[in-house]
Amino acid sequence: MALPRTLRPIITICGATGVGKSKLAVELALNLAKRFDTHGWKGGVVVNADSMQVYKGFNTITNKIPFGEREGVDHVLMGIKEPTEQYVVGQWVHDATQAINDAHLSKKVPVVVGGTAYYIQHLAFPGRLAVEPEQVTDSLSPPPPTRPPPSDMLLSALSQITPDMRELFDALPEIPPSAAEEPGAALSLYNLLHALDPDVASRWHWRDTRKVLRNLQIMRDTGKRVSDIFKAQSSMTPAPKYDTLCFWLYAEPEELRRRLDIRTDAMLQDNLLDDVRELRSLMLPSKDSSAYFTAGVYQSIGFREFHKYLSDPSPSEKKYQVAVEEMKTANHQYAKRQTSWIRNKLVPAVQASKAAEGGRRAEVYLLDTTEPGEWTSAVRDLAISLMEAFLNCEPLPDPLTLSSAAKTMLSVPERATDPTAVLLARRKIICPVCTKDESQPVMIEQGREWDAHARSKVHKYLLAKCVGNRHVSATGSGTG
Repeated sequence: MALPRTLRPIITICGATGVGKSKLAVELALNLAKRFDTHGWKGGVVVNADSMQVYKGFNTITNKIPFGEREGVDHVLMGIKEPTEQYVVGQWVHDATQAINDAHLSKKVPVVVGGTAYYIQHLAFPGRLAVEPEQVTDSLSPPPPTRPPPSDMLLSALSQITPDMRELFDALPEIPPSAAEEPGAALSLYNLLHALDPDVASRWHWRDTRKVLRNLQIMRDTGKRVSDIFKAQSSMTPAPKYDTLCFWLYAEPEELRRRLDIRTDAMLQDNLLDDVRELRSLMLPSKDSSAYFTAGVYQSIGFREFHKYLSDPSPSEKKYQVAVEEMKTANHQYAKRQTSWIRNKLVPAVQASKAAEGGRRAEVYLLDTTEPGEWTSAVRDLAISLMEAFLNCEPLPDPLTLSSAAKTMLSVPERATDPTAVLLARRKIICPVCTKDESQPVMIEQGREWDAHARSKVHKYLLAKCVGNRHVSATGSGTG
Protein backbone atom coordinates (compact mmCIF):
# COMPACT_ATOMS: atom_id res chain seq x y z
CA MET A 1 0.00 0.00 0.00
CA ALA A 2 1.08 3.60 -0.50
CA LEU A 3 2.75 5.17 2.49
CA PRO A 4 1.54 8.52 3.83
CA ARG A 5 4.09 11.06 2.62
CA THR A 6 4.67 12.43 6.09
CA LEU A 7 4.97 9.11 7.93
CA ARG A 8 8.32 8.93 9.75
CA PRO A 9 7.86 5.98 12.07
CA ILE A 10 10.10 4.60 14.76
CA ILE A 11 9.47 1.58 16.95
CA THR A 12 11.01 1.87 20.40
CA ILE A 13 11.50 -0.98 22.85
CA CYS A 14 12.31 -0.17 26.46
CA GLY A 15 12.13 -1.99 29.76
CA ALA A 16 14.25 -3.20 32.63
CA THR A 17 17.36 -5.25 32.06
CA GLY A 18 16.66 -8.92 31.38
CA VAL A 19 13.15 -8.72 29.85
CA GLY A 20 14.03 -9.67 26.25
CA LYS A 21 14.26 -6.29 24.50
CA SER A 22 16.95 -7.32 22.00
CA LYS A 23 15.10 -10.53 21.15
CA LEU A 24 11.90 -8.65 20.30
CA ALA A 25 13.82 -6.06 18.26
CA VAL A 26 15.24 -8.79 16.01
CA GLU A 27 11.83 -10.46 15.68
CA LEU A 28 10.17 -7.19 14.64
CA ALA A 29 12.92 -6.34 12.14
CA LEU A 30 12.67 -9.78 10.52
CA ASN A 31 8.88 -9.49 10.31
CA LEU A 32 9.17 -6.09 8.65
CA ALA A 33 11.33 -7.62 5.91
CA LYS A 34 8.79 -10.41 5.31
CA ARG A 35 5.71 -8.17 5.21
CA PHE A 36 6.75 -5.54 2.65
CA ASP A 37 3.51 -6.09 0.75
CA THR A 38 1.35 -5.01 3.70
CA HIS A 39 3.07 -1.79 4.74
CA GLY A 40 5.73 -0.92 2.15
CA TRP A 41 8.76 -1.01 4.44
CA LYS A 42 11.71 -3.16 3.36
CA GLY A 43 12.81 -4.21 6.83
CA GLY A 44 14.10 -2.84 10.09
CA VAL A 45 17.34 -1.47 11.49
CA VAL A 46 18.06 -1.90 15.20
CA VAL A 47 19.34 1.32 16.78
CA ASN A 48 21.06 0.61 20.08
CA ALA A 49 19.84 2.73 23.01
CA ASP A 50 21.90 1.12 25.77
CA SER A 51 24.50 3.49 27.19
CA MET A 52 26.98 0.68 27.92
CA GLN A 53 26.58 -1.25 24.67
CA VAL A 54 27.87 1.72 22.67
CA TYR A 55 31.38 0.72 23.79
CA LYS A 56 33.70 -1.54 21.82
CA GLY A 57 34.34 -5.05 23.10
CA PHE A 58 33.49 -6.27 26.62
CA ASN A 59 30.46 -8.07 25.26
CA THR A 60 29.78 -10.08 28.41
CA ILE A 61 29.74 -7.30 30.99
CA THR A 62 27.68 -5.03 28.70
CA ASN A 63 25.23 -7.83 27.73
CA LYS A 64 25.45 -7.24 23.98
CA ILE A 65 23.27 -9.50 21.88
CA PRO A 66 25.55 -12.19 20.35
CA PHE A 67 26.10 -11.91 16.59
CA GLY A 68 24.47 -15.29 16.04
CA GLU A 69 21.24 -14.07 17.64
CA ARG A 70 21.07 -10.95 15.44
CA GLU A 71 20.02 -13.14 12.48
CA GLY A 72 21.50 -10.77 9.92
CA VAL A 73 19.60 -7.71 11.18
CA ASP A 74 21.69 -4.52 11.08
CA HIS A 75 22.55 -3.15 14.55
CA VAL A 76 23.89 0.42 14.67
CA LEU A 77 25.38 2.56 17.46
CA MET A 78 26.71 -0.61 19.08
CA GLY A 79 30.42 -0.98 19.82
CA ILE A 80 31.39 2.45 18.46
CA LYS A 81 33.17 4.11 21.40
CA GLU A 82 36.43 3.53 23.27
CA PRO A 83 36.16 2.17 26.84
CA THR A 84 37.01 5.40 28.70
CA GLU A 85 35.26 7.72 26.27
CA GLN A 86 32.35 9.63 27.73
CA TYR A 87 29.25 9.52 25.53
CA VAL A 88 26.43 11.65 26.84
CA VAL A 89 22.78 11.70 25.88
CA GLY A 90 23.06 14.69 23.53
CA GLN A 91 25.72 12.96 21.46
CA TRP A 92 23.66 9.79 21.29
CA VAL A 93 20.52 11.68 20.19
CA HIS A 94 22.55 13.34 17.43
CA ASP A 95 23.94 10.01 16.21
CA ALA A 96 20.61 8.18 16.58
CA THR A 97 18.84 10.89 14.57
CA GLN A 98 21.32 10.37 11.73
CA ALA A 99 20.87 6.59 11.92
CA ILE A 100 17.08 7.02 11.78
CA ASN A 101 17.32 9.33 8.79
CA ASP A 102 19.53 6.79 7.00
CA ALA A 103 17.05 4.01 7.76
CA HIS A 104 14.10 6.00 6.45
CA LEU A 105 16.00 6.81 3.24
CA SER A 106 16.50 3.05 2.80
CA LYS A 107 12.76 2.47 3.37
CA LYS A 108 13.50 0.66 6.62
CA VAL A 109 11.87 1.18 10.01
CA PRO A 110 14.24 2.11 12.86
CA VAL A 111 13.73 -0.14 15.89
CA VAL A 112 15.27 1.79 18.79
CA VAL A 113 15.98 -0.60 21.64
CA GLY A 114 17.74 -0.38 24.97
CA GLY A 115 17.47 -0.04 28.70
CA THR A 116 18.59 3.59 28.83
CA ALA A 117 15.05 4.97 28.71
CA TYR A 118 16.07 8.60 29.00
CA TYR A 119 17.98 8.21 25.71
CA ILE A 120 14.76 7.10 24.05
CA GLN A 121 12.75 9.83 25.74
CA HIS A 122 15.05 12.64 24.60
CA LEU A 123 15.11 11.21 21.08
CA ALA A 124 11.35 10.84 20.70
CA PHE A 125 10.41 14.00 22.62
CA PRO A 126 13.14 16.58 21.89
CA GLY A 127 13.57 20.02 23.36
CA ARG A 128 14.31 18.93 26.92
CA LEU A 129 18.09 18.57 26.68
CA ALA A 130 20.02 21.32 28.43
CA VAL A 131 22.25 21.80 25.39
CA GLU A 132 22.14 20.95 21.72
CA PRO A 133 24.11 17.86 20.64
CA GLU A 134 26.91 19.83 19.00
CA GLN A 135 27.46 21.73 22.25
CA VAL A 136 27.83 18.60 24.37
CA THR A 137 31.50 17.80 24.79
CA ASP A 138 33.24 14.67 25.94
CA SER A 139 34.09 15.42 29.55
CA LEU A 140 37.41 13.60 29.08
CA SER A 141 38.33 15.69 26.03
CA PRO A 142 39.71 19.24 25.81
CA PRO A 143 37.06 21.98 25.96
CA PRO A 144 35.90 23.55 22.70
CA PRO A 145 38.13 26.38 21.44
CA THR A 146 35.36 28.97 21.72
CA ARG A 147 32.38 29.30 24.02
CA PRO A 148 29.49 31.76 23.92
CA PRO A 149 29.82 34.73 26.28
CA PRO A 150 27.95 34.42 29.59
CA SER A 151 24.33 35.57 29.63
CA ASP A 152 23.39 38.54 31.79
CA MET A 153 22.00 36.21 34.47
CA LEU A 154 25.14 34.06 34.56
CA LEU A 155 27.39 37.10 34.41
CA SER A 156 25.59 38.60 37.40
CA ALA A 157 25.96 35.35 39.35
CA LEU A 158 29.66 35.07 38.47
CA SER A 159 30.28 38.61 39.69
CA GLN A 160 29.06 37.69 43.17
CA ILE A 161 31.10 34.54 43.86
CA THR A 162 34.43 34.42 45.68
CA PRO A 163 37.76 34.40 43.80
CA ASP A 164 38.28 30.75 44.81
CA MET A 165 34.91 29.81 43.34
CA ARG A 166 35.67 31.69 40.12
CA GLU A 167 38.99 29.89 39.84
CA LEU A 168 37.19 26.55 40.25
CA PHE A 169 34.58 27.48 37.62
CA ASP A 170 37.30 28.42 35.13
CA ALA A 171 39.12 25.12 35.72
CA LEU A 172 36.42 22.51 36.32
CA PRO A 173 37.72 18.95 36.79
CA GLU A 174 37.41 16.48 33.93
CA ILE A 175 36.09 13.68 36.14
CA PRO A 176 33.80 14.16 39.16
CA PRO A 177 35.53 13.57 42.49
CA SER A 178 34.40 10.76 44.76
CA ALA A 179 32.23 12.20 47.54
CA ALA A 180 33.31 9.35 49.80
CA GLU A 181 37.03 9.86 49.25
CA GLU A 182 37.12 13.61 48.54
CA PRO A 183 34.18 15.16 50.41
CA GLY A 184 35.85 18.58 50.44
CA ALA A 185 36.21 18.66 46.65
CA ALA A 186 32.66 17.36 46.22
CA LEU A 187 31.18 20.02 48.50
CA SER A 188 33.23 22.77 46.80
CA LEU A 189 31.64 21.86 43.46
CA TYR A 190 28.19 21.81 45.04
CA ASN A 191 28.71 25.18 46.75
CA LEU A 192 29.80 26.65 43.41
CA LEU A 193 26.67 25.33 41.71
CA HIS A 194 24.53 26.66 44.57
CA ALA A 195 26.13 30.10 44.28
CA LEU A 196 25.59 30.29 40.52
CA ASP A 197 22.23 28.54 40.18
CA PRO A 198 20.53 27.79 43.53
CA ASP A 199 17.35 26.41 41.94
CA VAL A 200 19.29 23.73 40.07
CA ALA A 201 21.61 23.04 43.01
CA SER A 202 18.59 22.31 45.21
CA ARG A 203 17.65 19.46 42.85
CA TRP A 204 20.86 17.50 43.51
CA HIS A 205 22.53 15.99 46.54
CA TRP A 206 26.04 17.30 47.08
CA ARG A 207 27.29 13.71 46.95
CA ASP A 208 25.95 13.31 43.40
CA THR A 209 29.14 14.79 42.01
CA ARG A 210 28.49 13.57 38.49
CA LYS A 211 25.26 15.55 38.15
CA VAL A 212 26.69 18.57 39.98
CA LEU A 213 29.73 18.72 37.70
CA ARG A 214 27.63 18.15 34.58
CA ASN A 215 25.42 21.14 35.40
CA LEU A 216 28.47 23.32 35.92
CA GLN A 217 29.89 22.14 32.59
CA ILE A 218 26.62 22.99 30.85
CA MET A 219 26.76 26.52 32.23
CA ARG A 220 30.38 26.86 31.17
CA ASP A 221 29.76 25.51 27.67
CA THR A 222 26.47 27.32 26.93
CA GLY A 223 27.01 30.58 28.79
CA LYS A 224 23.59 30.14 30.42
CA ARG A 225 22.36 29.09 33.83
CA VAL A 226 20.70 25.69 33.62
CA SER A 227 17.55 26.97 35.35
CA ASP A 228 17.22 29.65 32.65
CA ILE A 229 17.53 26.97 29.95
CA PHE A 230 14.82 24.97 31.72
CA LYS A 231 12.52 28.01 31.85
CA ALA A 232 12.86 28.45 28.09
CA GLN A 233 12.15 24.76 27.53
CA SER A 234 9.11 24.84 29.81
CA SER A 235 7.35 27.19 27.41
CA MET A 236 7.60 24.61 24.62
CA THR A 237 4.71 22.25 23.88
CA PRO A 238 5.93 18.63 24.05
CA ALA A 239 5.57 16.90 20.71
CA PRO A 240 6.99 13.66 19.34
CA LYS A 241 9.69 14.08 16.72
CA TYR A 242 8.60 10.91 14.94
CA ASP A 243 5.48 8.79 14.66
CA THR A 244 6.41 6.71 17.69
CA LEU A 245 5.19 3.29 18.78
CA CYS A 246 6.76 2.41 22.11
CA PHE A 247 6.77 -1.10 23.53
CA TRP A 248 7.47 -1.37 27.25
CA LEU A 249 8.52 -4.93 28.06
CA TYR A 250 7.60 -5.66 31.65
CA ALA A 251 8.01 -8.56 34.07
CA GLU A 252 6.72 -8.87 37.61
CA PRO A 253 9.50 -7.97 40.09
CA GLU A 254 9.89 -11.41 41.67
CA GLU A 255 10.19 -13.15 38.31
CA LEU A 256 12.55 -10.47 37.02
CA ARG A 257 14.85 -10.85 40.03
CA ARG A 258 14.95 -14.60 39.43
CA ARG A 259 15.94 -14.09 35.79
CA LEU A 260 18.58 -11.51 36.66
CA ASP A 261 20.19 -13.83 39.19
CA ILE A 262 20.31 -16.62 36.62
CA ARG A 263 21.80 -14.25 34.06
CA THR A 264 24.45 -13.06 36.50
CA ASP A 265 25.53 -16.66 37.10
CA ALA A 266 25.60 -17.24 33.33
CA MET A 267 27.73 -14.13 32.78
CA LEU A 268 30.24 -15.38 35.32
CA GLN A 269 30.37 -18.71 33.47
CA ASP A 270 30.86 -16.71 30.25
CA ASN A 271 34.12 -15.17 31.48
CA LEU A 272 32.79 -11.92 32.92
CA LEU A 273 35.91 -11.77 35.09
CA ASP A 274 38.03 -11.64 31.92
CA ASP A 275 36.22 -8.42 30.94
CA VAL A 276 36.85 -6.98 34.40
CA ARG A 277 40.55 -7.92 34.27
CA GLU A 278 40.95 -6.36 30.83
CA LEU A 279 39.26 -3.16 31.96
CA ARG A 280 41.54 -3.05 34.99
CA SER A 281 44.57 -3.39 32.71
CA LEU A 282 43.51 -0.24 30.84
CA MET A 283 43.33 1.87 34.01
CA LEU A 284 46.08 4.43 34.57
CA PRO A 285 48.03 3.74 37.79
CA SER A 286 48.26 7.48 38.47
CA LYS A 287 44.49 7.92 38.52
CA ASP A 288 42.24 7.15 41.48
CA SER A 289 40.38 3.94 40.63
CA SER A 290 37.08 5.32 41.98
CA ALA A 291 37.15 7.98 39.25
CA TYR A 292 36.63 5.22 36.70
CA PHE A 293 33.33 4.12 38.23
CA THR A 294 31.58 7.03 36.47
CA ALA A 295 33.60 6.88 33.23
CA GLY A 296 32.64 5.09 30.05
CA VAL A 297 32.13 1.34 30.05
CA TYR A 298 33.52 1.14 33.60
CA GLN A 299 30.01 2.04 34.76
CA SER A 300 28.77 -1.42 33.72
CA ILE A 301 27.29 -3.44 36.56
CA GLY A 302 29.85 -6.00 37.63
CA PHE A 303 33.00 -3.93 37.22
CA ARG A 304 32.85 -2.11 40.54
CA GLU A 305 31.89 -5.25 42.45
CA PHE A 306 34.60 -7.50 40.99
CA HIS A 307 37.24 -4.78 40.81
CA LYS A 308 37.03 -4.68 44.59
CA TYR A 309 37.32 -8.47 44.75
CA LEU A 310 40.28 -8.64 42.34
CA SER A 311 42.03 -5.81 44.21
CA ASP A 312 41.87 -7.70 47.49
CA PRO A 313 45.35 -8.91 48.53
CA SER A 314 43.84 -12.06 50.03
CA PRO A 315 40.89 -13.14 47.83
CA SER A 316 38.82 -16.10 48.94
CA GLU A 317 35.75 -18.04 47.89
CA LYS A 318 33.75 -16.23 50.55
CA LYS A 319 34.80 -12.83 49.19
CA TYR A 320 34.01 -14.00 45.66
CA GLN A 321 30.48 -14.91 46.74
CA VAL A 322 30.12 -11.49 48.38
CA ALA A 323 30.99 -9.89 45.02
CA VAL A 324 28.46 -12.12 43.27
CA GLU A 325 25.71 -11.08 45.68
CA GLU A 326 26.67 -7.42 45.35
CA MET A 327 26.38 -7.67 41.57
CA LYS A 328 22.99 -9.35 41.84
CA THR A 329 21.79 -6.64 44.22
CA ALA A 330 23.06 -3.94 41.86
CA ASN A 331 21.12 -5.54 39.00
CA HIS A 332 17.93 -5.66 41.10
CA GLN A 333 18.31 -1.98 42.02
CA TYR A 334 19.06 -0.96 38.44
CA ALA A 335 16.00 -2.79 37.13
CA LYS A 336 13.86 -1.03 39.72
CA ARG A 337 15.23 2.37 38.66
CA GLN A 338 14.61 1.57 34.99
CA THR A 339 10.99 0.65 35.67
CA SER A 340 10.51 3.77 37.77
CA TRP A 341 11.88 6.02 35.02
CA ILE A 342 9.64 4.52 32.35
CA ARG A 343 6.51 4.72 34.50
CA ASN A 344 7.15 8.15 35.99
CA LYS A 345 8.93 9.92 33.11
CA LEU A 346 8.46 8.26 29.74
CA VAL A 347 4.79 7.29 30.05
CA PRO A 348 3.77 10.82 31.22
CA ALA A 349 5.76 12.29 28.30
CA VAL A 350 3.77 10.17 25.86
CA GLN A 351 0.52 11.15 27.56
CA ALA A 352 1.42 14.84 27.49
CA SER A 353 2.26 14.69 23.79
CA LYS A 354 -1.08 13.02 23.02
CA ALA A 355 -2.88 15.86 24.78
CA ALA A 356 -1.33 18.37 22.36
CA GLU A 357 -3.41 19.17 19.30
CA GLY A 358 -2.27 17.69 15.99
CA GLY A 359 1.30 16.63 15.40
CA ARG A 360 2.74 13.15 15.11
CA ARG A 361 1.36 10.09 16.85
CA ALA A 362 2.83 8.55 19.97
CA GLU A 363 1.56 5.42 21.69
CA VAL A 364 3.01 3.25 24.46
CA TYR A 365 1.99 -0.37 25.00
CA LEU A 366 3.07 -2.58 27.88
CA LEU A 367 3.80 -6.18 26.91
CA ASP A 368 3.85 -8.59 29.84
CA THR A 369 6.86 -10.93 29.65
CA THR A 370 6.38 -12.46 33.10
CA GLU A 371 5.52 -15.93 31.75
CA PRO A 372 8.40 -17.06 29.47
CA GLY A 373 6.24 -19.78 27.92
CA GLU A 374 3.78 -17.19 26.63
CA TRP A 375 6.35 -15.08 24.76
CA THR A 376 5.10 -15.95 21.27
CA SER A 377 1.46 -15.00 21.88
CA ALA A 378 1.72 -12.38 24.63
CA VAL A 379 4.76 -10.54 23.31
CA ARG A 380 5.96 -11.29 19.78
CA ASP A 381 2.65 -11.79 17.95
CA LEU A 382 0.93 -8.98 19.84
CA ALA A 383 3.80 -6.58 19.09
CA ILE A 384 3.74 -7.51 15.40
CA SER A 385 -0.03 -6.96 15.22
CA LEU A 386 0.25 -3.54 16.87
CA MET A 387 3.22 -2.57 14.70
CA GLU A 388 1.44 -3.41 11.45
CA ALA A 389 -1.68 -1.49 12.47
CA PHE A 390 0.51 1.46 13.46
CA LEU A 391 2.44 1.49 10.18
CA ASN A 392 -0.79 1.23 8.19
CA CYS A 393 -2.33 4.11 10.15
CA GLU A 394 -5.13 1.84 11.36
CA PRO A 395 -6.97 2.28 14.68
CA LEU A 396 -5.07 0.99 17.70
CA PRO A 397 -6.56 -0.57 20.85
CA ASP A 398 -6.62 1.13 24.23
CA PRO A 399 -3.22 0.32 25.85
CA LEU A 400 -4.92 -0.34 29.20
CA THR A 401 -6.91 -3.25 27.78
CA LEU A 402 -4.00 -5.53 26.84
CA SER A 403 -3.44 -7.09 30.27
CA SER A 404 -3.90 -6.55 33.99
CA ALA A 405 -0.24 -5.49 34.22
CA ALA A 406 -0.82 -2.91 31.49
CA LYS A 407 -3.84 -1.50 33.28
CA THR A 408 -1.90 -1.20 36.54
CA MET A 409 1.44 0.09 35.28
CA LEU A 410 0.11 2.49 32.63
CA SER A 411 -2.49 4.03 34.96
CA VAL A 412 -0.24 6.72 36.34
CA PRO A 413 -1.35 10.03 37.86
CA GLU A 414 -0.87 13.07 35.67
CA ARG A 415 2.64 14.37 36.27
CA ALA A 416 4.44 17.55 35.41
CA THR A 417 6.76 16.98 32.46
CA ASP A 418 8.25 20.41 31.88
CA PRO A 419 11.77 20.82 33.35
CA THR A 420 11.01 23.72 35.70
CA ALA A 421 8.09 21.94 37.36
CA VAL A 422 10.16 18.78 37.79
CA LEU A 423 13.00 20.85 39.22
CA LEU A 424 10.77 22.49 41.81
CA ALA A 425 9.22 19.16 42.78
CA ARG A 426 12.54 17.47 43.59
CA ARG A 427 14.26 19.98 45.89
CA LYS A 428 16.78 18.74 48.44
CA ILE A 429 16.92 20.43 51.84
CA ILE A 430 19.54 20.23 54.57
CA CYS A 431 18.51 18.75 57.90
CA PRO A 432 20.25 20.95 60.50
CA VAL A 433 19.38 18.50 63.26
CA CYS A 434 21.11 15.49 61.70
CA THR A 435 24.05 17.38 60.19
CA LYS A 436 26.91 16.74 62.60
CA ASP A 437 29.63 18.01 60.25
CA GLU A 438 28.84 21.09 58.14
CA SER A 439 31.39 19.92 55.57
CA GLN A 440 29.18 16.87 54.97
CA PRO A 441 25.56 18.06 55.32
CA VAL A 442 22.65 15.62 55.52
CA MET A 443 20.36 16.40 52.56
CA ILE A 444 16.85 15.00 52.13
CA GLU A 445 14.37 15.45 49.28
CA GLN A 446 11.33 17.45 50.30
CA GLY A 447 7.98 15.73 50.43
CA ARG A 448 7.65 12.04 51.25
CA GLU A 449 11.37 11.48 51.83
CA TRP A 450 11.52 14.38 54.28
CA ASP A 451 8.37 13.23 56.05
CA ALA A 452 9.85 9.74 56.45
CA HIS A 453 13.13 11.23 57.68
CA ALA A 454 11.35 13.42 60.22
CA ARG A 455 9.61 10.33 61.62
CA SER A 456 12.82 8.31 61.88
CA LYS A 457 14.17 7.32 65.30
CA VAL A 458 17.57 8.90 64.66
CA HIS A 459 16.08 12.28 63.72
CA LYS A 460 13.69 12.26 66.68
CA TYR A 461 16.52 11.34 69.06
CA LEU A 462 18.81 14.09 67.78
CA LEU A 463 15.95 16.61 67.78
CA ALA A 464 15.14 15.81 71.42
CA LYS A 465 18.81 16.12 72.26
CA CYS A 466 18.99 19.55 70.59
CA VAL A 467 15.89 20.74 72.43
CA GLY A 468 17.35 19.50 75.71
CA ASN A 469 20.65 21.25 75.09
CA ARG A 470 18.89 24.52 74.28
CA HIS A 471 16.88 24.20 77.51
CA VAL A 472 20.06 23.66 79.52
CA SER A 473 21.70 26.66 77.85
CA ALA A 474 18.68 28.89 78.45
CA THR A 475 18.31 28.01 82.15
CA GLY A 476 22.02 27.99 82.89
CA SER A 477 21.68 24.59 84.60
CA GLY A 478 24.02 21.69 84.13
CA THR A 479 27.29 20.50 85.54
CA GLY A 480 30.40 22.59 85.57
